[in-house]
Amino acid sequence: MRTLAIGDIHGCRASLDHLLAFVAPKPGETIVTLGDYIDRGPDSAGVLDRLIEMHGEGQLVALRGNHELMMLAADRGAEALIRFWLECGGINTLTSYGAEAALEDIPPSHWYFLKHTCADWYETDTHIFVHANLCHDFPLADQQADYLQWEALNPNWHRPHMSGKTMICGHTQQRSGIPLELKHAVCIDTWAYGGGWLTCLDTSSGDYWQANELGETRRGMLQNP
Repeated sequence: MRTLAIGDIHGCRASLDHLLAFVAPKPGETIVTLGDYIDRGPDSAGVLDRLIEMHGEGQLVALRGNHELMMLAADRGAEALIRFWLECGGINTLTSYGAEAALEDIPPSHWYFLKHTCADWYETDTHIFVHANLCHDFPLADQQADYLQWEALNPNWHRPHMSGKTMICGHTQQRSGIPLELKHAVCIDTWAYGGGWLTCLDTSSGDYWQANELGETRRGMLQNP
């Protein structure tokens, strides 16, 4: 059965729906979403609704991105943290709950999903899934949030993880719309909210599917799956 990874959604509910219809995941297949479900795009609330539904169906492994961390920090009430989140796209997230919405208007099920359902990483026999990056010489149990959720993927500095497994990540925008392939790493953040594509990768075959907010779809394949 396939393991399917989906890159940064950033409030693009229409892209997510079009992508899932295009890929047509089968029962028993695993879908790993790489975080950054919220902010910047038009329908963060709708994205969280859909992901919660998918998790309830037993098919979703949801990771936590840096934008989820910012939203959770804002909920703790410090004015500087709230302002930082709003400046990084949080205002779009609040608006998706209503024109005059505040943090208090976000439903408890969404907070529970972000706090408790989402994980920091996911591992299979062949791949490690993270939002942003890995420190190559630390085991997974010792990784820090600075790397897992915040560290950009620099092709000039990247080193394979000590496990030898391939890292699948998002976070670092590929504005070309094409996934970035490095030795033992693939980045599938293809700028969904900025007029690009939302990408789903079959980690075994290297096939990938893409959709955008207009309902357009296309397929591709990694050069070195």
